[in-house]
Parts: sequence; C-alpha cells; structure tokens
Amino acid sequence: MPLWFTYGGKNREVLEQLVRRYNERQSRDHVHPVFQGDYFEGLAKLRTALAAKAAPALSHVVGEVIPYLAEAGVLERFEPAEFPQLGDVVPELAQAGAFYGGGERPLVALPFNRSTPIAYLNGEIFARAQLRAPENWQELRETARALTMREGGAITRFGFACPIDWWFWAALVGQAGGDVIEPDGRVTLGGDAGVQALELWRTLVLRDGTMKPPPGRDYNAWQQANQDFLAGRVAMLWTSTAFLRYLEDNARFPVIAARLPAARRRAVPTGGTFWIIPKDAPEPAKAGARRFLRFLFEPRQVEDWSTKTGYLPLTRSAIGELERSGYYDKHPNDRVALSQLPDARPWPWSSELFRVQREIVQPRLELAVLADKPARQVLDEARALAARSSG
Repeated sequence: MPLWFTYGGKNREVLEQLVRRYNERQSRDHVHPVFQGDYFEGLAKLRTALAAKAAPALSHVVGEVIPYLAEAGVLERFEPAEFPQLGDVVPELAQAGAFYGGGERPLVALPFNRSTPIAYLNGEIFARAQLRAPENWQELRETARALTMREGGAITRFGFACPIDWWFWAALVGQAGGDVIEPDGRVTLGGDAGVQALELWRTLVLRDGTMKPPPGRDYNAWQQANQDFLAGRVAMLWTSTAFLRYLEDNARFPVIAARLPAARRRAVPTGGTFWIIPKDAPEPAKAGARRFLRFLFEPRQVEDWSTKTGYLPLTRSAIGELERSGYYDKHPNDRVALSQLPDARPWPWSSELFRVQREIVQPRLELAVLADKPARQVLDEARALAARSSG
C-alpha cells in the first residue's frame, strides 16, 4: 500500500522509522512510503492522481486545502468509532478545532504533523546583548535593530528573519486583531489588520534594514532562513515548530524557542498536514490505510513523532505522559509550542481558502516586501480579485 508523503530530512527519517515499525509488527499490510516533494509539489501530484482516479490509499495534505477537497467530494469519510483515540486529540489540532465549523462537517481529515509558527533565538547572541524574546511588535522592531550588525555600510548580521509567506502573515494579521477570511467565508484579508501586518514586514525590511528577506519561494525560502540562523547570519528566526529538533541538533549555540509577540492580542495559525484517504482508492487498500492510522494514534507513535521532530503531540494523554516523565523539564523548547495553542486561530471552512492563499495573496506579499509595492494597494487588488473570481 503506497503512502505519499511530503517532507525530507529528519522528519522523513522519523516517518520511515514508524512505517518500518508497523510493517515489522504485522504481516497483513505492507506500507510503502513514497516521497512526493514539498507540500505543494505533493499536492499538485495528488490532485492529478485524484482526477485520474489513481490516487494512493493514503496521503497527507496541507490543512488549508482540506475544505476544497472535501467540497469536491473526493475524500473518504472517517467514522469516529473506528478511531477511539480521536476523543483524546488536542482540540485545536483536529478538524473540529482547526476550522470554524469543522466539527459540523463530515470527518474527512485526521491530524498528524501539526504545528504553529514559533520564534527561535540564538542564545549566545541574546545573552551577550542581555536581551529577551520580544513580547510585542514594538519590542520586535527594537530587538531586531539592536541585534543587527553593520560593518562599513554592509550588514553582517540581521537581527531578524522570517520567510515572506502567507502562514506568518496570517499570524501577524491575527495579532493585529483580524482574520484573513472571516468565519462566514468573506475574504477580507484582515482589513486594516492585514495592512498593518504587511507594513510591519515592510518596515523591518525596507526602512529599518533589520529583517533579512530570504531568496526564493515556498520552502526554498524557509530552508534558506534556517541556514541563515544556523550560520549566525540572523539572530532571531520565525519558522515552524516542525524544525525544532533539526535546529537544536545542528546549531553550534543554544537555541531558545519563544512564543510569537502580540499586537492587539496573541495569535498564531495552526499548520502542517492532515491524513486523507481518497474516496476512489481500492477498498482493501483503504481498509489497510485505516489500520495504519490507528497504529499512528497509539501513544508510543504519538510521543515518538513529537519528541523526535518538534511537531505538536496530538493527544492530551501523550502530553500528560511527557509531563510525568520529565521530558518537558529537560526540553523546555518543546513546551513553548504547547503554550501557544490557546492563541491558535481557526481557519475558515472555505473551499476558496487554498486558492486565495496560493494564487492571490502569496505573490502580492512578495511584491509588497521585495518589490516595494504599497501594502494597502496590493491587498486591495487581492481582495478585489478574490471577490471577482468567487462571484
């Protein structure tokens, strides 16, 4: 039974370990993991396979595309009775909590690698500067300025780095008090909050010169930002909890995780992927996929996946066991992501969500920050385009 997956490095290694464990402990099913590139490459391949009715029995997809696939009628439903562990899942990470109205829809997505944006600090640099993690946007700007180093007019170290990406912009929109898409499905792009979020990036990059704009798009930009942080070219990084173990293992300095700062409020989106079973997959393969998913929800697998990667532990019982074992005392960075969950903002259950993200908003974020286009202008254009295309 092929399993399509979309990440590499440490996280790929851990998934393949879990698959081997499952294959070795039983003989009924043989799960064959197949790498499909990054999230967006894998999704393009999956959509092609779905159209051809040749999709694998099991894949995972980025959360924002779940409503689109569900409304297209291509996803198998899960019966909660088949997965008794679902009652133990952390609410913000499941379909019901990750989407406004997600619990009122048929269950078509099971959580797996779930994350939030998080801040990473170079502990050596922060200690020398006697600074702490910023608590608000003003402190973020001041800290980035204090940690930026210049020699002869050239910047040798930036105080801050963050991919110019929809996910982090959505976090900023939430912090400014808005929502990218309203719970009723209206594409507002946060209104004034969306403009304020984009203006913060523009200020840090274009006016202050303290935020390093990473080259490339999508996960190339994420990878470059990670490398800049590990090389000491930036002092503070926003990226995913998914990279926690990778950054800790490869840094030559103490890595300190911190919550994202607030503006009007604290807010983060959830991210990562959900497991889905295509409706047109062969019945025997779908049954095997369900058995494998039940295995993944067992406590050992939940704990291994989280502690070896940095993704959030899915179940409350796993969190409780990690607390009792002293894991969080030894690994305080892992606790930071959990501390942000009360700040998580659900996504709307909108079939337009993924298209608005990829086709309309993401390119305009880059135009505003990297090509110096006014924030309000690009967001007004994006909002008008979303309204026309949905009408």
